[in-house]
Amino acid sequence: MTKQERATRTRQALIRSAATVFEQHGYAQARLTLISSGAGVSTGALHFHFENKAAVAEAVVAEASRGLRDMGGAIRRSTDTALQALVDSSHALAEQLREDPVSRAGFRLSSDGERATAPDLRVQWHHRVRELLDEAAAAGTLAEDVSREDAAAATVAATAGFEVLGRHDAAWLAPYMLTGFWKLLLPRLAATETLPLMDPAGTGAAAATRTLALAAFADGEAVAERR
Repeated sequence: MTKQERATRTRQALIRSAATVFEQHGYAQARLTLISSGAGVSTGALHFHFENKAAVAEAVVAEASRGLRDMGGAIRRSTDTALQALVDSSHALAEQLREDPVSRAGFRLSSDGERATAPDLRVQWHHRVRELLDEAAAAGTLAEDVSREDAAAATVAATAGFEVLGRHDAAWLAPYMLTGFWKLLLPRLAATETLPLMDPAGTGAAAATRTLALAAFADGEAVAERR
């Protein structure tokens, strides 16, 4: 393994450890010693990669943002319609929040009103939802009398609500919760000829993306354990 590869793995291990520490203790009470020990490295090694705790938090949010962006792109490439991609993306997001500490910590840190950590993951998610709704409207799969602004607001409000509630009860992020939401909303959103083709439980594209996310999660854990 090259020096650069070791440095990359150490940085990833620190980000994952930091996500767990931020989740367990909150940003204010998180200690750099806990983060470095969780990654199996010294505090000196941590400071080689990050100037301070704020820089570590920014890296956690940036990693969660990258995961959200990659997930959305992978699902759209594997899904026939933008409207189904929206459904699938919401399921994949819920799975990431359930299984990946970086995603959970990233959303919490980016929505902390006391901190100016960018990017805001909820804003990023809102932009993605709106893009898919715009694409669905252009393709004629969205009901003609549906306001895309209202549809995006309802989708983001519901999914963001699941994220917040899921912090204390993982059942809010369970697949059946998202499925029930889409069973309620899709008859209003989808064009008449499109609705029978929709799967509110998500398609194989969502499942494949969730599998990749879980594999990345497991790999990150293995790196941390080896240190």
